[in-house]
Amino acid sequence: MQHTAINEESNEEKTLLSLSIARITFLSFEEKKNLEKNLDSPAQLALMSIDDISKIIDRQIKSKLWNGNENLRLAKRAKRYCDAYGVKLLHNTDFCYPELLRQIADPPYLLFCRGNEKILAEKSLSIVGTRRLTPFGKKAAFSFSHDAVLNGCNVISGLANGADSFAHKGAVSAIFDRMEAGQELEGIGKTVAVLPSAIDNIVPSSNKVLASNILKTGGCIISEYEPGISTAAWHFVARNRIIAGLSPATVVIEAPPGSGALITADFALEYNRELMFHEAAVGEDAIKLSQTVKSQLEKDFAMGKVSKYKVENSLKKFLDAGAPIIKDYNDYCQCLAEEPGSRSNQSIQTMLFD
Repeated sequence: MQHTAINEESNEEKTLLSLSIARITFLSFEEKKNLEKNLDSPAQLALMSIDDISKIIDRQIKSKLWNGNENLRLAKRAKRYCDAYGVKLLHNTDFCYPELLRQIADPPYLLFCRGNEKILAEKSLSIVGTRRLTPFGKKAAFSFSHDAVLNGCNVISGLANGADSFAHKGAVSAIFDRMEAGQELEGIGKTVAVLPSAIDNIVPSSNKVLASNILKTGGCIISEYEPGISTAAWHFVARNRIIAGLSPATVVIEAPPGSGALITADFALEYNRELMFHEAAVGEDAIKLSQTVKSQLEKDFAMGKVSKYKVENSLKKFLDAGAPIIKDYNDYCQCLAEEPGSRSNQSIQTMLFD
């Protein structure tokens, strides 16, 4: 009994140390790992000054936001919440931490998970796109995800309005249909929502019912942010790297220039993952929206309101780089089996951009 109690206390200390380190936003993933190797307890970290931390990671930190005791207090609060509501913590060295995500340049040091974390290691693809989907894009995101799940492939997206929502809805609809028909769910995929917010805060709030349905159908919701953390603008881009990092392939449904979905596409290429665009992205309505958005971005750039990257990050850039266009999930599977670069976009590019 005493041995068990000691082990439980040791695990509690380890978890609290992980939570304490994870919430230090001015450290990179590798710096957090280095700090962890040099610490024995969360109390030790709480007593350290910013200069002490700088010496361990071999980089002078200029941040004045560090307060060790306050950091420990908030870590304890986060742990109490996780314990009370069954939120699981996946440390980057844990068996259940997804290997594909571990391979990216700056993976989350810690993941907070609600639902079935085991599916994070299973067959998957990521689906992203604009919040301003055309009617064709809405049907495309829904049916693509629906068919993927029925084929045993998990669908990963970001729970945002638009493409993300319709992708998640397609997945849960396929599963609910099976459940209502009393059919076997063995071999059926699930869906994973990656939040830009704290694990206890569904963003946008209008998708709370959808989030609940994701959990009811055996999926999971993950975040790299502890309970109670406020959502910052940069969290959305950080979330996109996780969406791209979790899957071997990312499919973009529709995305006008400057879209966050195209940032996810950039991450996919950076991680050497497959990147494809649904034919909805080159539909007439989608192209009209892209042209309108591009004109406004060019005006904003001339006034110094947006970066050149945002103006130039467009569908054309990815088509020029050879990203294939696919029709549906079956075509996606066929494209995966083809030789890289075997699909030519030249005729489409000439029609759209010349």
